[in-house]
Amino acid sequence: MTQLIRVSVLGATGYGGGEILRLLHTAGDAIRIVHATSRSKAGTPVSKMHRNLSQITDLQFSNPAAEQILADSDVIFGALPHGGAADVLAPLYDAVKSTDKIIIDLSGDFRLRDADVYKEWYDHTHPRPELLQEAVYGCPEFNRERIRTAKLIASPGCFATSINLSLLPVAVEGILSGVPQVVAMTGSSGSGADAKEGTHHPTRAQTLRPYKVLDHQHVPECVQLVQLAGSRIDSISFTPISAPIVRGILAVVVADISTAYKTKDVQDIYRKYFADSRYIKVLTDREPECASIAGTNFVEIRPRVTPEGRLHVLCALDNLVKGGAGQAVECLGIMKPSLKIPGLDWPGTWP
Repeated sequence: MTQLIRVSVLGATGYGGGEILRLLHTAGDAIRIVHATSRSKAGTPVSKMHRNLSQITDLQFSNPAAEQILADSDVIFGALPHGGAADVLAPLYDAVKSTDKIIIDLSGDFRLRDADVYKEWYDHTHPRPELLQEAVYGCPEFNRERIRTAKLIASPGCFATSINLSLLPVAVEGILSGVPQVVAMTGSSGSGADAKEGTHHPTRAQTLRPYKVLDHQHVPECVQLVQLAGSRIDSISFTPISAPIVRGILAVVVADISTAYKTKDVQDIYRKYFADSRYIKVLTDREPECASIAGTNFVEIRPRVTPEGRLHVLCALDNLVKGGAGQAVECLGIMKPSLKIPGLDWPGTWP
């Protein structure tokens, strides 16, 4: 019999928090969501904010004290903003690190190992820099064994996931070199639930708008990961683009590889590397696209070698699922092997 897992989701009103709630509800009786926190919406039914959960749950948003969250929870998901997540989660981690309880954070506050790098890219001094060495970067395709026993998971960024998965196989193979060039387009849901100038969907629905060009905060976590994987690269040239869709990321990655390979050779490298990764589809017969993975934890990747001998990778994923909540829930599944989350495998819609 599967042991009941009690879960709290902190910051549950946003898109990331809503996706966690949606996915966890597909686990049925194996999971009980005990708290979906919100300071401003306490007492409001969750289904008022996340209408896809209407008549599925009678859960209400709440604002319990930290002591109550700790007492009631086996797993705590943080879906809080960058810069503020660590202030909330660090004291909780202090209390749980010697117990069986787990914290999984979706923000950028624990992804980087170097506090100076964190301050440079997030313009914020980390309140607990010593914890950066204790957090495990939640990339299952690289850190699966460390995730199994982790107490604090730093779930990767959405753009970072598309870049990581595009580069990891050749980084581990030891053939990645130079400065990878990345252009990636993302849906409006990646900007969060609160409308802002330049990110509100009506203002972007008829255009493609580059932003944070060569200055996106996901770059250092990608560089950090491929270096841990064995690559010597020290930078990535990244241009993110706001696209007129709601969900999805499509990344185009071009990089130097140090040895002459043909397309079939690199396809074999990717197939081998992802052979045990159930959510990664290495394509050879069509191009990756966002519609075919929308709402799921699946990723489509197509690697090639250009006529000039450079690596060319297309990668498509759902920014809210594999690029956010789904990858965090996937990490929970690695920690709890008997736990089944059918929503991660749901085939989505077409078109």
